[in-house]
Amino acid sequence: MLGGSRADGTHRPDSDWDLGLFYRASEQRFEPASVGALGHPGYVSRLGEWGPIVHGGAWLTVADTAIDVLFRDLDQVEQWIADAREGRYAVLMQNGYVVGAPTYLPVGELATCRPVAGAALPRPSFPEALAAAAPPRWEGRATVSLMFARTHARARDAACCAGMLVDAALCAAHARLCARREWARNEKRLVQRAGLDAVQPLLAHVGASAGELASTVDEVAATLGIAPLDAR
Repeated sequence: MLGGSRADGTHRPDSDWDLGLFYRASEQRFEPASVGALGHPGYVSRLGEWGPIVHGGAWLTVADTAIDVLFRDLDQVEQWIADAREGRYAVLMQNGYVVGAPTYLPVGELATCRPVAGAALPRPSFPEALAAAAPPRWEGRATVSLMFARTHARARDAACCAGMLVDAALCAAHARLCARREWARNEKRLVQRAGLDAVQPLLAHVGASAGELASTVDEVAATLGIAPLDAR
């Protein structure tokens, strides 16, 4: 499948090309070496090297064009489709992601990307159960992140405070997109898509003193419309 900005029609002239290569592990073992054997310069990963969601792929240059290839086990993705239809998902640690990758991301890829070649693939719609279950769960995580951001602010730990604030912003963005029944495929421009761009300048200058950090936490919480959890 063709994915990314090229599939959406939002690409720039210098945008790369994103290809999803789907296979069924239950039918035939996929060997990444077969991609390397095409002879294009670049890097081809092993299966499982990049994480549980984006579990492998390749960065290639084909005729001076940048091509990103992502490997997908359709057996696994179909299980995640079934989970999403029931309003279930897990958030897994994934290379290149801040808050982790929800297992419905590859489901969104199938829903929004463009078939190029091969057998027909599922084209799922956004499940009502997921739209109901995901927003409060993401917002709940944001409240906890904001609580810890306050704790780090009092300790004048700017790095951890900033990290918790970024986590809260991305979780709030996930919640908004799910409530609108819009698929997220990754974290790129997620905050912007959710209409939360006003948080960006706050995250760019979180402060250094305990007072500055605490003020930023309050401003971020107000911008997100989510109050920090009050555990005590």
